[in-house]
Amino acid sequence: MKLSKKVWLIVVIVIFAVALGILFSIYSGQAGERAQLTDRVSNAQTLLPSLVANREKLEDQLTQAESLLDKSQAKFPEVLESIEYGEDFFKVAYGQNLYSMASGCGVELTSLTASKPSNKKVGTVTYSVSSFVVVVQGSIDDILDFIYAIRTGDDFQLPWSAEVTSVKTNVSSGSATVNLIIYGYKR
Repeated sequence: MKLSKKVWLIVVIVIFAVALGILFSIYSGQAGERAQLTDRVSNAQTLLPSLVANREKLEDQLTQAESLLDKSQAKFPEVLESIEYGEDFFKVAYGQNLYSMASGCGVELTSLTASKPSNKKVGTVTYSVSSFVVVVQGSIDDILDFIYAIRTGDDFQLPWSAEVTSVKTNVSSGSATVNLIIYGYKR
C-alpha cells in the first residue's frame, strides 16, 4: 500500500507538531524553574547582609557573655566546699575546726562566705590568701570570745594563720559579721 504525498505530509507535520509541543513544554518548565531559582537567589542575597549582621551581633553577645561568666566565676571560690580546703584550711589545734571553735565559745556559726584564694608573695615566701566573712550568733560575751580566739591565732596550726580585718556587731539580734583573712604558707 502506497501512501500519498498528502498523507506523508500530514504525518510529518503531526510528528513535527508533537516534537515542537514536547520541546515547548520542556522549555516552559525550565523557564519556570529558572524564574523560581532567580527569585530564591534574589531573596537569599537580600537576607545575607542581615544574617551576617545578626551573626556578628550574636558573636559579640557570646563574647560579652563569656566575659561576664569569667568575671562571675572570679567572684566565687573555685572549690571551697570543705573538700579542697575544708580539713586543712580550718584545722586547728587538738583536731578542732572553726565550727567546733565557735561552739566552744558558745556561738553558732550561721554563715560562711569565702573569696577565691590568691597568692601573695612577700620576699621569697609565697602565701595562699583567702578572705572570709563569718556570721555568728550568740551573746555579746561569747561573740567577743570567738573573735578573740580567731584573733590570737593560737588555735590555728601552722602553716595557717588568721587575721581579723573587721567586725560588725548587731546587739539587737545578737549577731556579728567577722571579716578575716587566712594566710597559708606555700611550700
